[in-house]
Amino acid sequence: MKFFLDTANLADIKYWNDMGLVDGVTTNPSLIAKEGGSFKSIIRDICAIVEGPVSVEATSVDTQGILEEARTYAQWSDNIVVKVPFIKEGVSALPVLRDEGIHTNTTLVFSANQALIAMKAGTSYVSPFIGRLDDIGHYGMEIVSEINDIKRNYSFKTEVIVASIRHSLHVLESARLGADIATIPASVLEKMFKHPLTDNGLERFLADWEAVEK
Repeated sequence: MKFFLDTANLADIKYWNDMGLVDGVTTNPSLIAKEGGSFKSIIRDICAIVEGPVSVEATSVDTQGILEEARTYAQWSDNIVVKVPFIKEGVSALPVLRDEGIHTNTTLVFSANQALIAMKAGTSYVSPFIGRLDDIGHYGMEIVSEINDIKRNYSFKTEVIVASIRHSLHVLESARLGADIATIPASVLEKMFKHPLTDNGLERFLADWEAVEK
């Protein structure tokens, strides 16, 4: 499974990318706003660090506006992917952008039916927001399983990005279900390294090593 880092923080992206764990990056206006500075310069800096896809969100809610934003962003770097909201106007833009060779990531997906429509319309990636479903009492991972079934049934080329990840169990469940990608906040990726037995074991090994005659 591919790991996309869900952040716009350049230091975090470089740190985890240098470790060989970053296959791509997803951003949104909220993440960009946290960093300050020019939107365009931040995105271009991210693209310079990461070889894989970098998702940039379109903020227009009409088809023509989405198309214009997508064409602009696609000129910034070869690895730009344009995040398109799952609305009718966004879906209308998907086949146009596909035919122009611009990769898309359909976001704000909360049902398998929505994912099916996006895949049929030619989206490159589809992002079910599982954490937000969990927040309202639904089991978010269930739609990941349903989307994977649909994808296999019809051999759609779309890659499934599990988004709105809240904790490391979401990442584990994504991997077990065979999702193509999980987009992970840096804080969650950090926690995936942690286990008390690892820490205790290392502490004991180092203590024993200190007792060995050198």
